[in-house]
Amino acid sequence: MGAGTKERVVIGILAGVVRPVLNLVLRRNWAGTENFRGSQGIIVCPNHNTEIDPLVVGHYVYNQGVLPHFLAKASLFKIPVVGPLLTAARQIPVERSSSGANRSLEVSREVLDEGGAVIIYPEGTLTRDPNLWPMRGHTGAARLALQTGAPVIPVAHWGANDLLPRYAKKPSLFPRKTAHVVAGAPVDLSDFDGMPITKTVLEAATNRIMDSITALLAEVRGEEPPAVRWDPSAHGQKSTGRDFASGPAVHTEELPPEEKL
Repeated sequence: MGAGTKERVVIGILAGVVRPVLNLVLRRNWAGTENFRGSQGIIVCPNHNTEIDPLVVGHYVYNQGVLPHFLAKASLFKIPVVGPLLTAARQIPVERSSSGANRSLEVSREVLDEGGAVIIYPEGTLTRDPNLWPMRGHTGAARLALQTGAPVIPVAHWGANDLLPRYAKKPSLFPRKTAHVVAGAPVDLSDFDGMPITKTVLEAATNRIMDSITALLAEVRGEEPPAVRWDPSAHGQKSTGRDFASGPAVHTEELPPEEKL
């Protein structure tokens, strides 16, 4: 069964509004689009370095003929106008309760079964790495992949962070920036097939996903990534908050920390 007409129409309308604006303020340098071929549902795992990168990644995915579905904080669905739009576009609310997590998994599976893309930021929030390299990942994307068998497509992007630097209050429009986005081949998790989904397995699969994202970003940036991935807890940082120590959490979501899926 294909995605509902209402869902397609709403996402199409949103794309019709967002894409012209992005095209106006950002040049595009896209690569790796061949990795989106086929009708199979996919899990897309991008790096996260600016608050507007969901728009950039969503644009990239939508232009490949795949409907993007982001995991988003459940509280966003309670905001007037925003909430109904997210619901109509079948974005996926993430709650911290067991029942809420199970519902997130149910909707994610429906999206994947229908050939859509579930977009999960493994970092869970904007990277804390001082040089904007991907930081330590959470295991939700790996768990969803191992439970459903859906391929994980790593995505790296760079350049939108020049338009709106991490946690900046206003964009830097001039000169016009370029958004570099590249998708890699599906992450090979085949050696985990049939294994119990333990913490050790999830962490190993997550590290493999993060390694793939980091390698792609290194190619885009033409730089060497750090030898050790940034871990906020090792540097006394909170995992959420605009000042890295306190404040409201950002709006993109990973699967719940307990991964009750």
